[in-house]
Amino acid sequence: MPTFPMFPLGTALLPGEVLPLNIFEPRYRALVEHVLEAPDGPLFGVVLIARGHEVGGGESRHDTGTLARVESHVAMGGGRYQLFCRTEDRIRVRQWLPDDPYPQAEVELWPDENNGTPVTAYEYESLLERIDFLFGLLRKLATRAGKPVPRVPTPPPVLDPLGSRLYALARGIPMGDADRLAILTAPGADERIRTLSEAVENAVELAQFNLL
Repeated sequence: MPTFPMFPLGTALLPGEVLPLNIFEPRYRALVEHVLEAPDGPLFGVVLIARGHEVGGGESRHDTGTLARVESHVAMGGGRYQLFCRTEDRIRVRQWLPDDPYPQAEVELWPDENNGTPVTAYEYESLLERIDFLFGLLRKLATRAGKPVPRVPTPPPVLDPLGSRLYALARGIPMGDADRLAILTAPGADERIRTLSEAVENAVELAQFNLL
């Protein structure tokens, strides 16, 4: 089982997200130097911190996350780096290893599972309609506050796998880390669409309350 450097974060990330990082802590400076020289590419794992903080160590970590690839980097001097990364495949931590000096873990890729409950076209179209309704409310809130109007997430190409399309939609919807983690840990597309639909309804209720 492959071992990857790990970067616990205070935010739950979904596959396909942009991840800019400013690296200054010694343990993560060592991580960056390691991944930039890795023969298999500049990859590391990212997971949400369950308890604790990003700086200083000693945090408690969730076991589901994503791989992240360094797409570009700038050495700022003094061992500091600015990274531009993008998350890729979902991963599951099988075993955390001792920090030496940065977090490391044995991980496996976690592709979508199929439990035999297919998602219907009606479910997917209903989700898109509710997202449109949510962003209509968000536009009203933004106009009232004199803020930029948010854009509705563009539906991904229908030829993309459904699980990937749901991740893409979820990336554009305002929600908390608990909802994002629930979407990430949904075993397959059938559970993910229902989890995402619930998150959208939570956002609708909040927007409607704020419009009162």
